[in-house]
Amino acid sequence: MTLDRAVLAFAGFVVLLSLALATWVHPYWIALTVFAGLNMFQAAFTGFCPAAMIFKRLGVKPGTAFK
Repeated sequence: MTLDRAVLAFAGFVVLLSLALATWVHPYWIALTVFAGLNMFQAAFTGFCPAAMIFKRLGVKPGTAFK
């Protein structure tokens, strides 16, 4: 798995987890989805992604998304 795909998979997991928690635990968990969305939005413009930095340190190989 490449770095790009790992970040996309992690973002999708966070969104789905947040929706599940908002449904079954407390509606305020939707804030986690908002945070994930804002993080993806700013990463698209700045190129700064904390999750990518963590995955890179864990040894995930770099790559280009959807190639």
